[in-house]
Amino acid sequence: MKLLFYSHFFAPSVGGVETIVMSIASGLAGLRDSHGVPEFEITVVTQTPAGDYDDSAIPFRVIRRPGFSELLRLVRNADVVHAAGPAIAPLLLSLFTGKSFVVEHHGFQSICPNGQLLIEPAGVPCPGHFMARRHTQCLRCNSDQGWASSYKLWQLTFVRRFLCARAAGNITPTQWLGHLLQLPRISAIPHGLEITEPVSRPEPPRGPAIFAFQGRLVTTKGVRLLFEAARILHEKNRSFELLIIGDGPERASLEQFARELQLEAQVCFAGRLSGTRLDAALARASAVVVPSLGGEVFGLVVAENMMRALPIVASDLGAFVEVLGGSGLTFRTGDAAALAALLERIVDDPSFARNLGRQARERALDFCAKSRMIEAHARVYRDVHAAAKT
Repeated sequence: MKLLFYSHFFAPSVGGVETIVMSIASGLAGLRDSHGVPEFEITVVTQTPAGDYDDSAIPFRVIRRPGFSELLRLVRNADVVHAAGPAIAPLLLSLFTGKSFVVEHHGFQSICPNGQLLIEPAGVPCPGHFMARRHTQCLRCNSDQGWASSYKLWQLTFVRRFLCARAAGNITPTQWLGHLLQLPRISAIPHGLEITEPVSRPEPPRGPAIFAFQGRLVTTKGVRLLFEAARILHEKNRSFELLIIGDGPERASLEQFARELQLEAQVCFAGRLSGTRLDAALARASAVVVPSLGGEVFGLVVAENMMRALPIVASDLGAFVEVLGGSGLTFRTGDAAALAALLERIVDDPSFARNLGRQARERALDFCAKSRMIEAHARVYRDVHAAAKT
């Protein structure tokens, strides 16, 4: 079966969509039928330039920045088109050429003009204005970009919903997201992870509790909220440190905020870390805190650190609650005092934290099995292709 993946962003760009597309495409490329013949012929189309990245090192073909005529040719030659997000061009071409297409939703683009389900510029969760037909609210939300731009984003959301409604399948990483999207032929396939060894930590832990944050330093990730909770903990004379892993446009303002809260001694900005450096840093952590305010459809940081057997303290966003499955601690989104209370519990009861970490790993091994993700996707494409031939 000729399977065309369209992912606007792809390696060497780094992000959740890029990671999942690479994982699915590589896994599918490795599937063989009973005669040892590859079941899928995979082509990935992307707008991301290669730079120094070696495309020959991956087990499928990559086409970068194709022109319109080349994209049309690729769609025509495919048996099934998979779009990583409701990208309008490949979906329109698939509809025009009569090709079966599947949309995997990595965000809220089919129910929210800004794709984040957040009210801008405040960055607070949106109650679902677009789906409730409160369109004036949607236009106002994005008006900082200019009214013309806001109107265009609003119009394109209708186009995306129109196309997704005609997809042969809609895939979401959580059932929670599927309920929000309200699209036909929808199925939930959790993101799969490579099985890694749990972090090795001394028992009992030495020194103060270390709470790690891992992610991009932007408003929606809730780092300011974490600092406010840390201030409450500090005022209670609890011993702890915050390890901030990641970078982003708000780093300077967050450093200033930490100074204003007199938390300089407790906060360490580690910058971007990867590979063994990331593993070494997280091996020191008592827990990983994920205080996002919104915009999350799965939570790879949550799942990856569950796999590391680290306790997770996360905001009660629907995606996080589903991924954790009761194996972590959640607090009301945006509530610094509630977060502080959970962090205090981790500080005061290290044995409870270790048990929580073990539960998290067991949940990750089951819920985030990579083999299950690959096979579930393969089953969707087999069914779609079979239906198209009848």
